[in-house]
Parts: sequence; C-alpha cells; structure tokens
Amino acid sequence: MDLFNSTILKLEQKGIKIDDIAEITFDLQKSYINDLKIEHVKEEVINVIKKRESINAILTALLIDEVVEKNLADKDICKIISDDEGLYGVDEILALSIVNVHGSIALTNFGYLDKVKPGIIKKLDDLGKNKIHCTTFLDDIVCAIAASAASRLAHYNKKTT
Repeated sequence: MDLFNSTILKLEQKGIKIDDIAEITFDLQKSYINDLKIEHVKEEVINVIKKRESINAILTALLIDEVVEKNLADKDICKIISDDEGLYGVDEILALSIVNVHGSIALTNFGYLDKVKPGIIKKLDDLGKNKIHCTTFLDDIVCAIAASAASRLAHYNKKTT
C-alpha cells in the first residue's frame, strides 16, 4: 500500500472520512464559489492530503496522539498533551506545516475552524476533552486539511462571487 492510501486508512481508523472534511470545506466556500459541487471539494481535500508535507504531518500527529494515549512517553508531557493545555501550541504548529503550503486564506480559515470547531473537528475535540482518546494533534490536522482545501478552491476557481 502506498503512503497516501495508508494515511487515508489511518484517518478512517480514527473515524475521519474524506466526506467529513469535505463538508467543512464546502461550508467554508459555498458562499464564495458559484455552483460549488461537493465532488470538487472532495478532490481538493484529496489533493491536500496527497502532498508529502501533509502526509508527514498527518502521520506524525497520529503517532503523537497514540503515544500519549498509551502513556508511552514522559508522564509530564503526556499530561500536557492529553489535557490539550492552552499554552501548548505544538499541535497547531504541526498543523500549520500543512496550512503554510496553501497561503494566507488557508491560515485565516485554519484559525476560524480551530475556534469554531464544526463537524468532525468538534467530535474529535470532545473525544479528547472527555479522555476517550487523545486527539490533541488530530483535530488541528483536520482543521488544516479543510482550511487548505478551501484555500485551493478559492485560488483555483475562476467563478467566485
């Protein structure tokens, strides 16, 4: 299995589907792009994930969350990460490695999504807050993918309102 398909499979194992991310992206862009179709949005989500920078960030985020969930690292850092402490911003910094490839629109959308937490992002955040799973890095990664796909749509679509 190639790295892209392996990454998609690992996301699906965490309950995250392309459709979940595409819904968030669609909602970000539907007011700005005439005749926006969910199929086109899904293509852009896939294009974001296919980039090597994205794959590296996604796999790293999944690994860190898993290590913390299984308490396989230093107990102090595990607590900081599992509590998703407000002053711990490394999760956002990792996600920005995806966003930074896609421009300022991706950056502003990322901040918005991280604050509002729509759709699957809220579900992931709740799993973390309720200590069901560690999702400290993963929720930000999903924000980054959706924000970057929205940026791709904005930049490459000639029919904007």
